[in-house]
Amino acid sequence: MTNVLYDAYLILNKVYSEKAFVKQAINDTQTDPLNRAFTVKLCYGVLDRDIELSYYLKQLADKTPKLPVRTVLKISMYAMKYLQKKDYFIVKSAVELVKKTGKTGASGFVNAFLRRFSNETIPLPDKGTERLSVKYSYPEFAVKELVKDYGEEKAESIMGAKPPKNVLCFYGTDGEEYLKLRKINYYPTPFYNVFEVDNFTRNADYDEGIYTYQSLGSVAICEEILPCGDILDCCAAPGGKSVRLSYKCERVTAWDIHPHRVALIESYAKRLKRENIFACQQNAKEYVTEYEKKFDAVLCDAPCSGFGVVGDNPDIKINRTEEDLVSLVSEQAAILDTVSRYVKVGGALYYSTCSVFKRENIEQINAFLERHDDFVAERINSALSHEDENDANAFLPDISSGNGYFVAKLKRIK
Repeated sequence: MTNVLYDAYLILNKVYSEKAFVKQAINDTQTDPLNRAFTVKLCYGVLDRDIELSYYLKQLADKTPKLPVRTVLKISMYAMKYLQKKDYFIVKSAVELVKKTGKTGASGFVNAFLRRFSNETIPLPDKGTERLSVKYSYPEFAVKELVKDYGEEKAESIMGAKPPKNVLCFYGTDGEEYLKLRKINYYPTPFYNVFEVDNFTRNADYDEGIYTYQSLGSVAICEEILPCGDILDCCAAPGGKSVRLSYKCERVTAWDIHPHRVALIESYAKRLKRENIFACQQNAKEYVTEYEKKFDAVLCDAPCSGFGVVGDNPDIKINRTEEDLVSLVSEQAAILDTVSRYVKVGGALYYSTCSVFKRENIEQINAFLERHDDFVAERINSALSHEDENDANAFLPDISSGNGYFVAKLKRIK
């Protein structure tokens, strides 16, 4: 009989030891199809609660166990606390698993640790940011950033928001009729032919381009971009925004710095049968003379910390550091300065992120405007619930269907 924790262990071991992205690790790991849904739930759940689970390890273990054993314990604790699996079954499975991974000598420790975990209530830390870090399983630097930006009450609301539902976008097909015929639970969004769905399994219609997946915040950003002739999507992979923009703009030039990600854009466009998307490899920080004042609009969906989308990408919480945030802010500014030169006079520069940190968002825009008197902010007002920040829109997970995004529009005036 297959150990129900084994596949999750294989996947998480890649995330913890190789810094793999969880989505890629799942795709690259052969798993038992009968237990796949449970395995995926385990992997996402463990990563989402990693800081809390690590705290329990420190409280209950005299010394830190080696990585393979830590991974088994985190999987087991999550299954016991959050999936309500029978304690005796998880303890037995965990002991079998450490033996299977060649750590037989740790089996007694694992057994004793998990029995203790099931019988004890472990209090949260007393200190403010450390308490919030464990309670919401957010890195402490991110907690401090959120509290600084929004205050403690709002920061807790953001960190405690429910993760977003899957979102389907239909092109050329009546999405509501499609979902009704298949008896899929769906929820309308503020955007035409875009629906949140429950328990939807991808089928062959995805490959045929009948629908695609796109986060609601990403859709909201595209909806704020006005129709135009030529638009540059300068950080475009995997291509969802480029595809959506291709329905309102005559020509979409889509860049990415990595060849394999350019291939993703091309594949996305081909699947949706879009022939007005032109993908190429280009570093958005490197100025190209021939593009000076060439585009009616530029979308700068900048590299960012990703802390607005941790509900879909929980590995962000264990891989991002404060040093990364500092570096990303600098990179965003460099990209903005470069690609702003490609906007025609009278055209628009759109800046977006999937972050909730103000230094990546409105503070980045304010700093740009101080450096560039040839641009002015223009007010936008998304149909998706948001907070107004000057003339820009901040989508926050607690009010925007689990999404954390930002978008601003800047007009070139000279």
